[in-house]
Amino acid sequence: MPVSTASVVTLLGALATTVLGHGYVTGYVADGKQEPGFLLDYYYDKKNGGSVPPLAAWYAENLDSGFIAPDAYQTADINCHKNSAPGSETTTVPAGSQVTFQWGTSAGGAWPHPYGPIIDYIASCDGDCSKADKTKLQWVKIQASGVDEATQEWASAKLIAENNTWTTTIPKSIAPGNYVLRHEIIALHGGGSLNGAQSYPQCFNIQITGSGTAKPSGTLGTALYKNTDPGIHFSPYGTIKDYPMPGPALFTG
Repeated sequence: MPVSTASVVTLLGALATTVLGHGYVTGYVADGKQEPGFLLDYYYDKKNGGSVPPLAAWYAENLDSGFIAPDAYQTADINCHKNSAPGSETTTVPAGSQVTFQWGTSAGGAWPHPYGPIIDYIASCDGDCSKADKTKLQWVKIQASGVDEATQEWASAKLIAENNTWTTTIPKSIAPGNYVLRHEIIALHGGGSLNGAQSYPQCFNIQITGSGTAKPSGTLGTALYKNTDPGIHFSPYGTIKDYPMPGPALFTG
């Protein structure tokens, strides 16, 4: 049976989306200092007997630079990505200072999806974060940005416009200690279908310094979202009003 030109174009478009539609944090700037992310090359170096540089970024096996689908939200992978494990190092971040995340793709390209929120969390390690058990981390939402209703621009589109970067501020009131910082894009270009959203969680060990006293309670990773949440099973097309931000309440202390 002959294949139509339209079918070929549709197939090529789908393949391009599959290849280009994935990404991860390639690096970040904490309190003005550039730090490396966990690059996919490091996974292959490790598997081939090579060495992996000491990193505060968590190890993950998102080999296609891929995502966590909503039907996996009740698995440990939602915490810090697929088969993730803590980094061996820690980045010092003063409370009240900023962290800027730099996104890229496995092909070296830009973040491709302009539809979806960006959310940041912290979780206290109660000790050395390099020994943290991801299934016991309790996440506190410290930043959440969805869609600007006036301009209809999503947080993901702002990230693209800012040269694939996103900046979050560590709350000044947070008590000093060792934390895991969880940075996440939820891509919603397929969110109109159940399990069509794509979560890209990225984790980093940080030591928060300062004189804050706040120790807010958090939420286990497997309890952050459900695939039927209105902000997850959500079509981003058309005029958006009152987008229902996924996850627990925002810490504002």
